[in-house]
Amino acid sequence: MTPDERIVRFRPTTILAVLGITFGFLLLLYVTWLSRQVLTWILVAIFLTLALNPAVEALQRRGLRKRGLAAAVTFLLVIGIIVGAGTLFVPTLVDEAKGFADSLPEYVRDVSEGRGPLGELSERYNLEERVRASVKDGGAGGLLGLSGTAIAVTENVLTFIVAIVTIAFLTFFMLLEGPKWMERFYGLLPEGLQQTWRGIGEQIYRTVGGYVTGNLLISLIAGICSTIVLLIMDVPYAFALGLLVAILDLIPLAGATLAAILVTTVAFLSSVPAGIVLLIFFVVYQQIENHVLQPLVYSRTVQLSPLAILVSVLIGAKIAGVLGALAAIPVAGALQVLILAWLGARRARAGREPAPV
Repeated sequence: MTPDERIVRFRPTTILAVLGITFGFLLLLYVTWLSRQVLTWILVAIFLTLALNPAVEALQRRGLRKRGLAAAVTFLLVIGIIVGAGTLFVPTLVDEAKGFADSLPEYVRDVSEGRGPLGELSERYNLEERVRASVKDGGAGGLLGLSGTAIAVTENVLTFIVAIVTIAFLTFFMLLEGPKWMERFYGLLPEGLQQTWRGIGEQIYRTVGGYVTGNLLISLIAGICSTIVLLIMDVPYAFALGLLVAILDLIPLAGATLAAILVTTVAFLSSVPAGIVLLIFFVVYQQIENHVLQPLVYSRTVQLSPLAILVSVLIGAKIAGVLGALAAIPVAGALQVLILAWLGARRARAGREPAPV
C-alpha cells in the first residue's frame, strides 16, 4: 500500500443505520402512495378549515367564547347555505339536464341531415362516418363493456359520496381542535424558538387562508356574473354553465380561459349574437379579475411573482393534476414564508457572529 492510499472502514452499526433509513424512506413513499386518496381528502379539509376559521374567530369575538360552539354554528351555517343553494339551483339543473336529454334526438337529426351549426361541423369533419366506423370496430365488445362502465360509474359515485362525508367531518374536527394541535406543536419546540415559530405559523395561516378564501370569493363572483349574462342572452343551460364557470375559475391561470372557451362555444351554438356578447363579456371580465379583483384579494396574502405562480401551478398540476394546480399557490406561499424566515435568521446570526478570517 502506497503512502497516499487510505483505507476507509465502516462499522456494521453504520451500515445497518443507513440501510434502515433507506428502508424507512421507501416504506414511507409506499404508504404515501397507497393512501394518496385519503391524503387528498385531508388536504381539501385543511383548505376548507383555513377558509372557515376566520368566521369561527369572528363568532368567538362577538359572544360565542367557546370554540366548539362557534365551530358548530359556522359549520351548520355553511351546510345551510349549501342546502339552500342546492334547493334553489338543483331543480333548475335537473330541468336543464332533462331538457338537454329531450332535445338530444333533435341534435342528432340535425347532425345526420346537415342542418344548423352541428350539422355543418358534422359535414365538414365527417363526424357521422367516424362515429359509425368506431361503433363498427367496437362491435359487441363495446356493448359487453357497458356493464364494466356501469360498475365503474357506480364506484365513482359511491367514492364521491364517501369523500364528501369524510371531508365534512375532517373539516369540522380541524376547526374544533386545530388551535390545540398547533399549541402542542409549539410546545415541542425549545423555549427560545416558540415565539419565532408562532410568527411563522401566523404568516402561513394568513397566506394560505387568505388565498383559499379569496379564490372561493372570486370564483363565486365569476359564476354569478356569467349566469346573469347567460340568462340575459337566453342561452340554454345558463345555471349549469354558470356553475361550470365557477368551478373552472378555481384553477389558477388556465381555468378561467378554459371556462370562457367552453361557454362561448355553447353560446355560439345557440345564436351568433349570444356568442359575440359572451366573448366580449369574458374578455372584459378576465381583465377586471386579473387587474382588480385578484390584486385586491391577494395583495396582503400571497405575494408571489407571476413567474413563481406559473412554475408552481405547472409543477403542482404535473404532480397531482387539478388538485395539485389548486394547491400550488398556497403551498408556494407557505414555502416563501419559511424561506424568508430562514434567511432572516441567517442574517441575524451573521450580524451577531464575527466574520471568519
